[in-house]
This record gives sequence, C-alpha cells and structure tokens, in this order.
Amino acid sequence: MGRNIIVVGCGRVGSQLASMLSEGDNNVCVIDQNPDSFANLGGSFNGTTIEGVGFDEDVLLRAGVDITDCVAAVTAHDNANLMVAEVASRIFRVPHVIARLYNPGHERTYEQLGLDYVCGTSLVAEEVFAKISSGHGSHVDSFGDFEILRFSLDLKSRSLRQVRVSQLEKGHDIRIVAFERDGGRMSSIPTGDSILQHGDSVLACVRHSRVAAFSKWMQEG
Repeated sequence: MGRNIIVVGCGRVGSQLASMLSEGDNNVCVIDQNPDSFANLGGSFNGTTIEGVGFDEDVLLRAGVDITDCVAAVTAHDNANLMVAEVASRIFRVPHVIARLYNPGHERTYEQLGLDYVCGTSLVAEEVFAKISSGHGSHVDSFGDFEILRFSLDLKSRSLRQVRVSQLEKGHDIRIVAFERDGGRMSSIPTGDSILQHGDSVLACVRHSRVAAFSKWMQEG
C-alpha cells in the first residue's frame, strides 16, 4: 500500500528521491521555490509539484501535509531543512520527518530535537529512500533479513529504571551492538550483563519481522 510523501527541495538529491519514490504506489508531492527545478524530475515522475517555500504552513497544507505519512527536507540549506522538519513534526505532527544535514557538527542538535536526518553529500537520496521505505526513523541500514537501528531507549513506559542487555535481547531476536550515555560522554560495546538506562542511545541489529514488536522499547522522536 502506497503512502503520502512530501519532498521539499528539487535539486539533484530531491529530484532523484522523488523519482525513486514515485515508481511505487506512493503519492509524492515535491515543493521547491524555483519552478524551473521541476525539470530535474524527468518524464517518469508521476507525482505532483508545488512552487513555494517548504516551511510555509500554507504551502505544506496545499501539498497535503495533514494526511502525509512522511516529509523529506532535502534542500541545499541546513537551516531551511531544519525549519521544514520542525514545522512538519511539531505543528503538523507528521509521523516521519527526515532532514538532510550538510554540517556534521549539527548532528547532536538534531538528535536532541529528536529529528531523523541523513548527513553527507553522496548517496543521500538512497539513504533517505531507505529510511522512508523502512517506515520508521530509527533505520540506519539493512543487512540481509536484519535492520540496523539507532534509537533512544524507552524504559519509563514500561515502569523500569534499567534493564540488562540479555533481558532486552531475549525473545526479540536482536543483538545490542553498542550504546552511549550522557550525550556521548560514555559509550560501550556491551556484554549480556551490561546495564542500560532510560534514554541511552542504542545501536541494535533487529530482524525485519521483529521491528514492530520491538518498537515499544524505542522513544518516539
């Protein structure tokens, strides 16, 4: 079943991403300030386009943000992408928002804001496409029947203060690869006896079929 997706920015990355997404059953709308940029989409694109500023609420409403499953902000400017992500997630409560990030020095800010992002200058469209296809913001990569996830551990909803790694792995068909605490000041490759705390940033390998069941341990952004 296809999803409703908004792509903000129609440069090289945005046009490539939009074309990839429109090849399936997705309903894709592309927003860009420059109408000439829509020529980058090519003849195979079967979505819609809107001229305007991607973080303008009226523009987003015209694009259908109120029924959108995912917004990808992939303009050439970090500040614009951050503003799009904030408006989409905070005002319109879009379930999955992804922002392109040029300056790796801002990664911690995005993590503190709970925003999903892709950092880099190459293969960005492919990475964003993989995140959208996975259907959740914790996706890092795929490996055979498994997904690599990075997420903040949620223990409060389960009335726990801490959990042993072996307890978390048991019955979920996952492996905790690494974790960090206190904003990265402490990091470790755990053993089964290692103790995890609420809010720890965790890197885990999870079987595709078990991601939904395991998601109750992941804090929502």
